[in-house]
Amino acid sequence: MKKTFVCVALMSSALLFASQNYDGKKLFEEKCMSCHIATIPTIKQKRSMVAPPIMGVMFHVKENYSNKEDAVNFIIDYVMNPSLKKAVCMPGSIRRFGLMPSMKDTVTKDELKAIAKYIYDNYPPKGFMHPNMNKQATKNSSNNNCNVKSNTNQ
Repeated sequence: MKKTFVCVALMSSALLFASQNYDGKKLFEEKCMSCHIATIPTIKQKRSMVAPPIMGVMFHVKENYSNKEDAVNFIIDYVMNPSLKKAVCMPGSIRRFGLMPSMKDTVTKDELKAIAKYIYDNYPPKGFMHPNMNKQATKNSSNNNCNVKSNTNQ
């Protein structure tokens, strides 16, 4: 009887650990915010930033991946195996900050999935205006008043 109880207790603990529910916000704050700030940077912050703000990053992710599942999968893949070929940020950001280093030794895929879902749902916040939005709007309005996105800068 004791052996059965111990077995059931161990199996229950293993299942509980395997199905751990990660807090994406907390993980983002712990693992990502040391590089990616979560606010619009002040002039002083801009001077010391080591990576683009998460608002801009997610603006570009959503520009390239129209649904949450694809965006989450991209984030997981990119953070684990970054490359210039996969990058969605503007070339100027990559020149300034360099390519993101792999986070394989810093975050698990399960943690990263929770982070990716959290940042997809929360960034950029409503009302956020990326500098490229104004450039794109000007380009589109001068293009026969057509609202189709131009592919000339891709």
